Amino acid sequence: MGFQQSFKALSDPVRREILSLLRRGPMAAGDIAAHFEVSGATISHHLSVLRDAGLVLDDKQGKFIYYELNMSVVDEILEWISALKGDGRNEKNQ
Repeated sequence: MGFQQSFKALSDPVRREILSLLRRGPMAAGDIAAHFEVSGATISHHLSVLRDAGLVLDDKQGKFIYYELNMSVVDEILEWISALKGDGRNEKNQ
């Protein structure tokens, strides 16, 4: 999976806030929606975008869908960003 879809998903402030909520652990879709003043359908769309980008995982348990951060994708993005910064050495001196 390329970064393009992940970065597009991260471009929306509501989706970034959803990811911040999920740092605490898995949450049901309804509990996520309760944090926002938009329709449940809008939150469902945002969760779908995040899932399609690989940033969240979903797990259906009975009538509820629980979402959680997909840390492997988050770690992959962080590693790439960290590589852009270099390894901390002054690369001009090499």
